[in-house]
Amino acid sequence: MEVNDSGGGFHEGAKIWVLQDDGSARPGIYVGEGETATWFGGPPTAYVVYPDTREGEAVEFGRVSLRDDG
Repeated sequence: MEVNDSGGGFHEGAKIWVLQDDGSARPGIYVGEGETATWFGGPPTAYVVYPDTREGEAVEFGRVSLRDDG
């Protein structure tokens, strides 16, 4: 699994992996790019939604990669 460090290549509705703190990867859906983090000097973020719980969160782009479900 490759992890991207920027927003390039992502589009709304793209299937993604989100790297978790324990090293596992959780499937998610890319919703959009977060803007407030860079505004306040933080790392670029992505908004994601998890299909299994229908909950979302903002995560660092460094934790997100495109999913190829083939």
